[in-house]
Amino acid sequence: MDWKSAITEAGMRIAPHIRRTPVMHARLGGFDLALKLENTQHTGSFKARGAFNSMLSLPVPAAGVVAASGGNHGAAVAFAASRLGHRARIFVPELAGPAKIALVRRSGAELTVVPGAYHNALAAARVHEEATGAMQVHAYDAPATVAGQGTLFREWEEQGLAADTLLIAVGGGGLIGGAAAWLGGRRRIVAVEPENAPTLNRAFADGPDAEVEVSGVAASALGSRHIGRIGYDLCRAAGVRSVLVTDEDILAAQALLWRELRQWVEPGGATALAALLSGAYRPEAGERVAVLLCGANPAPDPIAETPD
Repeated sequence: MDWKSAITEAGMRIAPHIRRTPVMHARLGGFDLALKLENTQHTGSFKARGAFNSMLSLPVPAAGVVAASGGNHGAAVAFAASRLGHRARIFVPELAGPAKIALVRRSGAELTVVPGAYHNALAAARVHEEATGAMQVHAYDAPATVAGQGTLFREWEEQGLAADTLLIAVGGGGLIGGAAAWLGGRRRIVAVEPENAPTLNRAFADGPDAEVEVSGVAASALGSRHIGRIGYDLCRAAGVRSVLVTDEDILAAQALLWRELRQWVEPGGATALAALLSGAYRPEAGERVAVLLCGANPAPDPIAETPD
């Protein structure tokens, strides 16, 4: 697949529907950093990019779209479907928590809360897809999703990205797959995952079919048990390096972002920064580092409505 062309076309396709998110330069924890504030995207995460690209590049049936999500993807799919005039049915696990469940519910989509974690919601979404003919908008392992997420990095370079290394949090692999597809071979990409959800890290060690148990503070955003095969293959080809951080590291990064920059992100959104603060990733002298803040839907959200 010609990923550069796919991402370029996706960028033009979704431009009228998404926000061009800002870049901030700041000194944090002793590091001079470029930060991409994708936490300011529609519904609070990068997921809107893949959601819009999926619905604008593929024919949507009368039955509409269906998605399984830990919260952020579901909210993005519901938002995009509403803007584009499609029906949407979203399956989220109880693990998503009340704030993200309320976020999806406010979108107006049909919502089903499923006991368990993301993989339970995905199984339910597949049953709905087969029964109704709705189009599955996969959270990470579909070409249109990956190309949509790749537009983030195309946009960042247009904004003057000068980094040698990018730190990116990983869940199912759609975001880092998009990074590898657009940036691979030109910049170093470091995948950052919680020790309690080491999906890509385990796949690098044991193969792409490796399965992990997920838990911890970032599980609702980064809680996929399997890495997506598209993202895995792109990361291997691009020489992506993987590092792990603890829940304590993530919460410390979340607190620092609020205290120093007034950026209130969810734990998954702070995970990439945690690699620097904890020493899981140590830049070389003179190395220019950029960090992606990918999600802004923490739980509890102090002003969120709780679900019924």
